Amino acid sequence: MTEETDVAVVGAGGGGAVLALALAKQGIRTVVLDQATGPPKGLRGEILQPNGQRVLDRLGVLQSLPADATRSVRLFHFCRAGGTRLCSIDYGDLPPPYNRAIVTLPNVAHHAIVAAVQQHTSVTLRYGTSFSGLVREGNQVVGLSTQGPEGTHTIRAKIVVGADGAFSKVREALNIPADLYLYPDGYLIAILESDEPVSESFYYVGDRTILGIFPATGNKAYLFYMIPKDSMETVKQRGLAALQQTWSQIAPQFSRLFRGLNDWGQTAYMPTGRIRTPTWVADGAVLIGDAAHAMNPHASQGRMQAMVDAMALADLLPGCLADQDYSAVRLKEFERARRPQVTMLQQLADQQVFYWNTKNPVVAFLRDRVFQTLDRNARLRYQVLSTTAGLRTMPPFNRIDRAIAAGLLPDIRAHERSPHPMSL
Repeated sequence: MTEETDVAVVGAGGGGAVLALALAKQGIRTVVLDQATGPPKGLRGEILQPNGQRVLDRLGVLQSLPADATRSVRLFHFCRAGGTRLCSIDYGDLPPPYNRAIVTLPNVAHHAIVAAVQQHTSVTLRYGTSFSGLVREGNQVVGLSTQGPEGTHTIRAKIVVGADGAFSKVREALNIPADLYLYPDGYLIAILESDEPVSESFYYVGDRTILGIFPATGNKAYLFYMIPKDSMETVKQRGLAALQQTWSQIAPQFSRLFRGLNDWGQTAYMPTGRIRTPTWVADGAVLIGDAAHAMNPHASQGRMQAMVDAMALADLLPGCLADQDYSAVRLKEFERARRPQVTMLQQLADQQVFYWNTKNPVVAFLRDRVFQTLDRNARLRYQVLSTTAGLRTMPPFNRIDRAIAAGLLPDIRAHERSPHPMSL
C-alpha cells in the first residue's frame, strides 16, 4: 500500500509532535509515525523554559495546560552540598509574559500537544509504526517505508523529517555521520510528595554531587540526582533508606520531603548524551531535535530546542512546498538559522558538566566563586538566566566576563541589566 503526503515525520516526541501541530495549523498534509504504542506515560521531569512557553503559546496550547498539573516557579537557588546558598536566580527579571519557569507533571505538555494535533484532519498520527527505510529517486529522498500492525507501508512525501531521537534511524539511512558521546553520569529522577510544599527550586552541587529539587503542583516535587551511568540497580540494592540519608546530607532542610520516597516505582533513570552531526539536511530530508543535536540536560534546553527547531522548520516548509524546492540547499536555511544557538548550548552544557560534576577541589572552588559572583553581579546573572531561558544565541560570557566571574577583574557595569529579545 502506498499513500502520498506533503511531509512525513518520523517520531512524535517533543519536536515531531510540535512540528505536526505547526504544520496542521497551516493545512499542510502531514503523516507522523512513532514506534511507541501511544503518547509517553513514563516518569520524566518537565520544565518549560520561556522559549518553550512561547512556542506553546503560539500554537494555542499553553493556556490549555491543566492548572492542577502545572506550577509556575520564579526563584532558583544554587547551593553547596550541605545547604550553604551560593546564588539565587529570579526568572521575574526576564521580560513578561514569559518571566517564569513552568514545572509540569509528567508528559502533560506533550499530551496537550498531541490532543491538539488530533483535532486537525490534515495530519495523520500513526502510533505502533516503525520506520524501516527511505524511498529515493536518485539522490532525492521522496518518501519512506514503514512497518506496522497492517504490515509494510510506503509513504511518498515531498519532505521527510527525522525527529526520532539521538539514535535516529532516519539519520542512519541518510548516511549522515554522528559523533555520539555518552556522558559517564545520568540522572535518577523521582517525584515525591510532602506535607510541607516546596515553593522554590534548589540546585545543590558538591564533590561529584548534583541534586536538583523543583516544586510541582500541590505538595509534589521533582528530584534530579546525578548517578554514574548504569548504576541504577546498584543504587536500588543499597536501599531506599540509604538514598534518603544521602539526600539528607546534601540538602538537610528537605529531609522531611525525602521521607516521601517509599517505593522505587516513584523513580526513573535518565541517561545523558550528546550528538553532533556535520549537517542536518539532505535532498528531501531534514533532521530536528535530538536526531540532529542531542545535548546534556545541564543546558536546560534539550526539549526546548527540539520545539524551537520544529517552529523554525514549520516556517520554512510552506515556501519550499510552494516553490517545489525540497533540495538540501533550500532546507539548509533552517540549519543556518538554528545551528548557532544549538552549538552554543551544547558547548555551554559541556562546560557546566566539567565544573559542576567535578571532584577536583580547585575546580570546585572556582565553580563556587563564579556562583557567588553571579549573586552580586546583576549583569552577568541576567546573561546566564537569559541563556538558560533560551533567549540568547550568544554565549553568556565573553573572555572578560569570564575573568570577572572568576573574581579576577572588577565590573563597573555589575548593576546593569540589558534584556535581550526572544531569539527564536
